[in-house]
Amino acid sequence: MKIIITENYEEMSAKAFGLIKAVVTENPSALLGLATGTTPLGLYSRMIEDHKQNGTSYKDVSTVNLDEYEGLDASSDQSYVYFMRKNLFDGLDIDLKNTNIENGKAGDAQAECARYNELLHSRAQDIQVLGIGSNGHIAFNEPHTPFGSETHVVELAESTIRDNSRLFKSIDEVPRRAFTMGLKNIMNAKKILVLANGASKAKAVYGMVHGAVTEEVPASVLQLHPDCTLICDKEAAALIV
Repeated sequence: MKIIITENYEEMSAKAFGLIKAVVTENPSALLGLATGTTPLGLYSRMIEDHKQNGTSYKDVSTVNLDEYEGLDASSDQSYVYFMRKNLFDGLDIDLKNTNIENGKAGDAQAECARYNELLHSRAQDIQVLGIGSNGHIAFNEPHTPFGSETHVVELAESTIRDNSRLFKSIDEVPRRAFTMGLKNIMNAKKILVLANGASKAKAVYGMVHGAVTEEVPASVLQLHPDCTLICDKEAAALIV
């Protein structure tokens, strides 16, 4: 795992943007694996700024997102499809038909997981962006998720619900279940980019980088990936330096 430690969130986001732009420049029809949450917002704002100022095009790019809350779709401003459109897609020239995310309102959850897995089997992500949860989860793969897992519905851990409650009016509004790419789906990506910032992520970052490779810390599986880069600020890196 390549590790880049930055002074702050802004520098972390700038370094991450450099990696994403390199992928898109090299392959204008790249498949980008994307994440939600506050961590990648700085990256996404730089992608939009670069597109507007320098004309970097995403018209032939496709995307796959990690996860979506069960029960929410684009009609909800708390859904991840809404989040992606508001914070990235609406600022680019990307064709929304080329953007993919699980259907949170799917009537048949098993069939929806199978549909998303078929999509992921058809083409590997050229780069997959990840955050990391305070309990070491990546996407919504909570501790003890099998390393061989593919897209599935998960019961969210209380720590994850607490972490995500800052984006809702109250913790009671946070959905308790979500669709998520599995760890095997993530590991199939050609490149992986992990972003982490803040002291609250330091323990999880340590487990991901230096801990045992164990399903108790899902992110630890990334030690086995041949092309994984961690970019984190010095607070998140406090236990690995």
